[in-house]
Amino acid sequence: MVKLLVKIGMELENVASVVPEEPYEYFFNVMCTSCREEHPKVVSFNQTEEHELSGSRGSAHFVWRCGNCKREQSCSFASPSASSKSTAALPYAAENAQLAPLIALDCRGLEVTKFHFRGRWIVETAEGTKFEADLEEGEERWDDYDEKTEEPVSISEFVSAVSRV
Repeated sequence: MVKLLVKIGMELENVASVVPEEPYEYFFNVMCTSCREEHPKVVSFNQTEEHELSGSRGSAHFVWRCGNCKREQSCSFASPSASSKSTAALPYAAENAQLAPLIALDCRGLEVTKFHFRGRWIVETAEGTKFEADLEEGEERWDDYDEKTEEPVSISEFVSAVSRV
């Protein structure tokens, strides 16, 4: 079992934090660690759905049988913080697009190679105003206007990295 940490970075303008809206559908590229075959499509899974593993060994949030070597691989959400058992995503609040932990994954037989920014994110200003940002694949930025503070709010320069813990 390999524990992976998915980190994200983005440039924030007049934004205090950004977090995926639950239940969030996470999108990834995955690769079989046995034969190094990459899944031909971007895969998605969330924290609410679980799938049975073959041989009644339990369940996982994502189960995939490699088309090349025919082995079954699985992935489940884990706690991204050592001080908590919660598997919920951590809010992003770093400055200067620095990478910060978002989620952790326990992977068996597969490796997550890339995280894709898609779906609905909750953007919160320092004053507590919340916005819903619907991100689509390939979008480079999201912009809105906070009427309460009369300032523009934006998130841009989306980057992600996956590393072993």
